[in-house]
Amino acid sequence: MAYKIAFFDIDGTLVDEEKRIPADTIDAIRRLKERGIEPVIATGRAPYFFKELAEEAGIESFVSLNGAYVKYKGQDLYESQIPPEVLEKLVALAQKNKHELVFEGKEAYFSTAPDHPAVFEAVASLRVTHPEADADFWKKAGIYQVFLHCESHEEHLYPAELPELRFVRWHAKALDVLPTAGSKAEGIQALLDSLGIKPEEAIAFGDGLNDKEMLQLVGLGIAMGNSHKELLPYADYVTTNVDEGGVKNGLEFAGVL
Repeated sequence: MAYKIAFFDIDGTLVDEEKRIPADTIDAIRRLKERGIEPVIATGRAPYFFKELAEEAGIESFVSLNGAYVKYKGQDLYESQIPPEVLEKLVALAQKNKHELVFEGKEAYFSTAPDHPAVFEAVASLRVTHPEADADFWKKAGIYQVFLHCESHEEHLYPAELPELRFVRWHAKALDVLPTAGSKAEGIQALLDSLGIKPEEAIAFGDGLNDKEMLQLVGLGIAMGNSHKELLPYADYVTTNVDEGGVKNGLEFAGVL
């Protein structure tokens, strides 16, 4: 297969536990571009969480917020916001359960209580600036994704009450909240359609639970060696860990380096 594009998750894929991009990953992406294959970030993160990282990696395009906001070489390509009426239900239920929320727009994000231990711990793991407080931010701007801060034994309180949303855990104390049909695959498909590229002509790398749909969509889905064990059945190939040449080795397996 002649691959034309490659999608890369960030945390645990492009960057290690210290949120650093290994030198061999940067070199592999440079060589990939030299061969005419477009690298694209595909992440649950919002754009303001990875601007410097994308520049360091030499990547110009992204599928962000778990597929809800796509930008290709500086041009907005696809957007999918959570409807305000659905957010209103989520806010009411979170208040009832005494759980904090973080609302993510495409240019800024705010929390209902940024100093709450669960919010602080989860956001700190991303190594990004902590959100300021604005419990009504969802009323003022388009919201593409929400962090729900609760523990695993409390997850059951939400899906039945909010069938319009899906909940994907990314931290012991935090879940991504997105539309039921939302996923990285949705944003990737929108990008592929705009470029006239078939899914089977794409490669994707990931390591987390929010990468399942993405790995299933593309022609070659590669899981990192450090992946969540539940992701592995969705991968066509398992490469080495992020800090053991995982991206480079995966691209070599794909025959594009």
